Amino acid sequence: MADNPTSSPTRVRNRRGEGSRLREDIVAAAVEILDETGDEKSVTLRSVARRVGIAAPSIYRHFPDQPTIMLAVVQQAFAELVEHLEAAVAAAGDDPRDRLFALCHAYLDFADRHPERYRTMFGGVWMPALDETTLTEADVSSLGDATMGMLVEIMQECVRAGESTSTDLPVDTVAVWLGLHGLAHQRAATVAYPWPPGIADRMVTALAHLKAAP
Repeated sequence: MADNPTSSPTRVRNRRGEGSRLREDIVAAAVEILDETGDEKSVTLRSVARRVGIAAPSIYRHFPDQPTIMLAVVQQAFAELVEHLEAAVAAAGDDPRDRLFALCHAYLDFADRHPERYRTMFGGVWMPALDETTLTEADVSSLGDATMGMLVEIMQECVRAGESTSTDLPVDTVAVWLGLHGLAHQRAATVAYPWPPGIADRMVTALAHLKAAP
């Protein structure tokens, strides 16, 4: 009989003061299950407990319900996305235009590399009505703030440098993100489509109101 993909040997009990490590292990297990199954419904208290090697009630010390585990998974995914974007932007140098394209390509790259996490980050399927969980509106509404903040900052750099003719940065920044998100989603959903070369650059150039390259 094949091994249960969500099973794990019994976990060695943490020493006193190592409770934070158990929390990290729970989140890591949830991410593994999500990546393997592609279905956030597979991330249950029971499946996570089996993967970590603990009794399900032990999870309640750190997470009161399944949505709070998924929130931690999504928060970690956004943190990983920010790190990925920061590295790409730093490598791009000082030119605002190059930095914008680097950020956008890194965003699409993250979505391509982690399709299950990316879909969960923005799908919202894992989140029940707020009156059915301990999650708050602030928990959910703050997701992605750091990513959007980076895009806003680089869009501002492009305007100050005369690279962009945008006259409504908040709206145009959201437009760029929506374009990236739509392209990322369609790449995952329609893998056989013959995407035109350079479509991402053309889309960003138009939505960010970038001037023609010299």
